[in-house]
Amino acid sequence: MKISADALYTAIAHPLRLRALLLLQQEAELCVCELTYALRVSQPMISRHLAQLRQSGLVDDRRQGLWVYYRLHDALPDWVREVLALTTDGVSDGPPYAKDRARLSAMPNRPGSACCA
Repeated sequence: MKISADALYTAIAHPLRLRALLLLQQEAELCVCELTYALRVSQPMISRHLAQLRQSGLVDDRRQGLWVYYRLHDALPDWVREVLALTTDGVSDGPPYAKDRARLSAMPNRPGSACCA
C-alpha cells in the first residue's frame, strides 16, 4: 500500500483522528462504541472521522453483527507504523491521550461481554 506523507499528515492533523489512531495503535482493534466512549464524542462524529481515515488507507474495518470494528490497515508501510509508534510513545502519558486510555480501560460492557448493550 502506498500512502503519501501528505495523506498521512493531513489525516492526523485533526486532533480527534490522531487520538483515534493512537488508541488503535495501542489496542490493535476497537469497536466504534469503544471509541465514542473513550474519546467522548458522538457516534456520527467519530464515524465521519473514521471514514476519512479509512479513505486515506490508514485504517480498515470489519463488521460483526451490528458492530463495526476498526484497526490500523494491515498493509501500512513501515514508515507510517514507525511514525504512529513514535508519536504514541511520545505523547501517551500526557493529556488527552492518557485520559482516553483510562476511560477506555474503565468502560463497562466492552466487546466480548455485550458491546454497547
